[in-house]
Amino acid sequence: MTQSEATKAVHLTIRGRVQGVFYRSWTREQAARLGLRGWVRNRRDGTVEAVIAGPADAVERMITLCHEGPPHAHVEAVEVAPAFVPDSPTFDVRPTA
Repeated sequence: MTQSEATKAVHLTIRGRVQGVFYRSWTREQAARLGLRGWVRNRRDGTVEAVIAGPADAVERMITLCHEGPPHAHVEAVEVAPAFVPDSPTFDVRPTA
């Protein structure tokens, strides 16, 4: 198995103007385009939280995209930590936590 085929999972915390700008929907669209699974949700503290899993190269591309975000977002920081691979084969938008 090559590194690009190896499954990688990360937990992201995205800070900045990331709520009310379609960040979650945009994240789901990007994840689907890249063939990733996981979830995304708003947090009550104003951040967006996500778990992203899939081929390592696609996960790295998604992390890069999350630094940009959708057109009306202003991302200040993306914190990345290791995560467990989610059980779900899809990418979901979860309720605010």
